[in-house]
Amino acid sequence: MSQPEFFSPEWAAAVQDALTAGPTESDRADKLPMYWDFFNEVKAGYASSWALGCRDLPGGDGAAPASLYIQWGGGTVTDCRVTGPGDQREATYVLGMDYADWQALHDGYDPQRTVMYRKILVEEGNILEFFKGIYFFTECLAVIGKVPASFRALAVS
Repeated sequence: MSQPEFFSPEWAAAVQDALTAGPTESDRADKLPMYWDFFNEVKAGYASSWALGCRDLPGGDGAAPASLYIQWGGGTVTDCRVTGPGDQREATYVLGMDYADWQALHDGYDPQRTVMYRKILVEEGNILEFFKGIYFFTECLAVIGKVPASFRALAVS
């Protein structure tokens, strides 16, 4: 079975399933139980949305970045879809990342370093509120990075 294309509707559906399931047991084994208690507490009450953008998605029209829109509610993802220039959703937090950095995340680059080294940036939203749940976000980013996807080769200039 082939992998869904990155930023496709099929990939977004797989992301929703993966986020709802949460980190795997092997991922959880590397951290203290109290860390996961905090994660679960944040997840249970999380009601924000994210628009995770890809600034230079190959094949895009360049007018606006494509985004993975994720709405949380009641401890689960209630909406997850890829949006384009004509279908932008209002999101609590808008974040942006370059295509190469998305690919690196999927190739195993550390999600905490992705945030810490500013590979993904909060472009809109209350940054102080966002960072109150940063461990929740980075664990979700790790889950997203493990959802299989096929990437297009970038053109070399």
